[in-house]
This record gives sequence, structure tokens and C-alpha cells, in this order.
Amino acid sequence: MHFKKHIFFCTNQKISGKKCCQDADANSMRNYAKQVLQECSLHSKGQFRVNTAGCLGRCSVGPNILIYPEGVWYTYSSKEDVDEIIERHLLNDEIVERLLIDKSD
Repeated sequence: MHFKKHIFFCTNQKISGKKCCQDADANSMRNYAKQVLQECSLHSKGQFRVNTAGCLGRCSVGPNILIYPEGVWYTYSSKEDVDEIIERHLLNDEIVERLLIDKSD
């Protein structure tokens, strides 16, 4: 496997004024997650990859992070939330229940 997990941050910016992930400074949060993993030498082949995604279609429950191969959807509101997703989900394969986006949303 090329990467253990891909972490997709929706960074879509809607011009219509509707809610979107970039309203929560998603691009900066993506950069933060990538930096944290790089500092731990975990953003590399065989490890993890942080990616930018266009609209993931769930703006109303965002900002959105989607982790593959599991297909787990998270929301976040702070760097601390992103840290928790990295620590618990990526490093310990533990779902962060409080940040999960309901699959029915």
C-alpha cells in the first residue's frame, strides 16, 4: 500500500455566500495537519498523506475531513480537534466519536 491512510480536507469556497468548509479556514487547518505529520516524519510513503479536496457535498455539517480507506467523516472546530483526530484515529486506529459526522447527514 502506498499510504496507510489519506486524509482529505474539504477546502471548497462557495461564491454564493452559502456555508462552506473554507469559511472555517479549512486550508489553514489542512496545512496545520500536514505540518504536524511532517514534524513527526509521518507524512510520507507508507504512512499518511494529507490532501486538499474540492467540495465533498456535506457543507451543512462541515467543515469536513474524510479519511480513507475507512471512509470516516469528521468535522472540527479547532487545531485541538485536528490533533485529536491525528492522535486517536491516525496513530491509534480509534474513532473520535464526538467529531464524527453522522452517515445519514
